[in-house]
Amino acid sequence: MAKDHGPSIKNDDVYEALREDGASKEKAARIANAKADGRRNPSKKGGQSSPYEEWTKDELYDRAREIGIDGRSDMDKAELIDALRDH
Repeated sequence: MAKDHGPSIKNDDVYEALREDGASKEKAARIANAKADGRRNPSKKGGQSSPYEEWTKDELYDRAREIGIDGRSDMDKAELIDALRDH
């Protein structure tokens, strides 16, 4: 039986499995909550945007700013890609 993570986590089993696989708390919560909603299927939503390598540095920077990655102004394109993927 999975630990109860409170009302902010809708599917505790999925959350714990994702955390054990190395997902961040934010990502695990987002996926667990999406899977708990029968109308949504998070695995079918991915893959709609082009790979980060095809984005411009300005586009990467803007995305990093949207999600609040610290130190983004000092990063080159490869570092921005790594930071976005690790977020």
